[in-house]
Amino acid sequence: MVSPDVRTRPAGSADRRGGRLWLMLAVLLLGQFMGLLDVTIVNVALPSIGADLHASGASLQLVAGGYTVAYAMLLITGARLGDLHGRRRMYLLGAIVFTLASLVCGIAPDGATLVIARSVQGAGAAVMVPQIMSVIQTRFQGAARAKALSAYGVVLSVGALAGLVLGGVLVEANLAGASWRPVFLVNVPLGILLVALVPRLVPADEPRGTRRLDFAGLAVAVPAVVLVVLPLVLGHETGRPAWTFGCVAAGIVLAGVFVLVERGVAARGGDPLLDLAVLRAPGTASGIGTLICMQVAYGGLMFTLALHLQQGLGDGALRAGLTFAPLAGVFGVAGFFWRRLPARVHHLLPPAGMVISALAYLGIAAGLQDGTQGGPLMWTALVVCGAGMGLTLSPLLSQALVHVPPARAADASGLLTTTMQLGQVVGVAVFGAVYLSQATPLPSLPPLREHVSAHAMSTAAGWMAVLSLAGVIGGIALARTVRRATRLDATG
Repeated sequence: MVSPDVRTRPAGSADRRGGRLWLMLAVLLLGQFMGLLDVTIVNVALPSIGADLHASGASLQLVAGGYTVAYAMLLITGARLGDLHGRRRMYLLGAIVFTLASLVCGIAPDGATLVIARSVQGAGAAVMVPQIMSVIQTRFQGAARAKALSAYGVVLSVGALAGLVLGGVLVEANLAGASWRPVFLVNVPLGILLVALVPRLVPADEPRGTRRLDFAGLAVAVPAVVLVVLPLVLGHETGRPAWTFGCVAAGIVLAGVFVLVERGVAARGGDPLLDLAVLRAPGTASGIGTLICMQVAYGGLMFTLALHLQQGLGDGALRAGLTFAPLAGVFGVAGFFWRRLPARVHHLLPPAGMVISALAYLGIAAGLQDGTQGGPLMWTALVVCGAGMGLTLSPLLSQALVHVPPARAADASGLLTTTMQLGQVVGVAVFGAVYLSQATPLPSLPPLREHVSAHAMSTAAGWMAVLSLAGVIGGIALARTVRRATRLDATG
């Protein structure tokens, strides 16, 4: 017979360990929430930033896109740094960099300082965020891991929505007359809390050093992206001089060099930044093609509609943020519950979602075409757009990996994640240029200003619809691949 002391002490110890485990998860997910928050929280603050800092449309595009560029380009490197130097150490370092950069953003005296600080903020997020999934995978087992991953999914779903609403609340509140600055300063107390709690709640881990850094690939990839994105952002305001076309051409050449460098790294047995060999897996290339179309349109919509609502229609930041709320909410719900649909239609969801998105963008364009505020048609179209995005993104991320060998799953996931982030940046640059070229300089008379902005937004939304229809092609190819795989599994 086992004595009560022997029975109860391990149980109590396990309970304490279990409680500490969930506290650790809460701290980790707070960092994930902060990283996601800053992707969208800035959107509704852009007009206030522009007015206060006398920032141009191009500067506002860089404020929105600079964070995402740095985050996308360094995300895979951040994950490998966790392997090489310890996940807790890198999470803590990323949190410190993110918090300090947020402070600089909040006190930035001019647009240039804000753009640079936003890029550093994105770099901090790129070091912090990848450690979270790795810790969940190593510290949680069985049912606890499933619960932890569900909590992770909830944070992913609500992060974007919370950013839009919280950004509107903070700007509208105008705390201490600080206007848009609390949008960034809110991260400072949260970051200090993280830095204080991480050493106490997240156990130290031994570096594994399983994957090496690819400095050569990073050194080529970063200037390639900058040379393509920067001229797209600056082209409108500079009148598209010859140097902008030269930069884009140089960026495309560097992209080709990047492919050669990555192949060379892989051939020598190294660990390329992006293992492009995963594109040979059936369905992966077509899935990425659809993902690019979706994310470019999505990034463009978030940027241009925020400007239209506030600069064109004169809405306050809070009202603009709440306008996005139904879109973001439906996006999250559809993306979370798509598996409850009959399994026989799962392979059709990405192309169907892109068709729904295209129709929604056409609805937005039609609602604004006459220069009005859009009315019920535009607001309904925003909700439909969220449904289309949700039915596209989550199934696509799952299905694009269907034929990727398990040994290359991490490379494929890194490629998909990077594609998502860079797609949004390109969307801000391209559709921002489309909108700004027609909406600025806005006439001083409010009714005329509204009409000009509505027409510009309608034009941008029309091209978003075209891009979404182009994404249907890749979605159909992916659906065929998934369907063939399902049939093989059934007969095998």
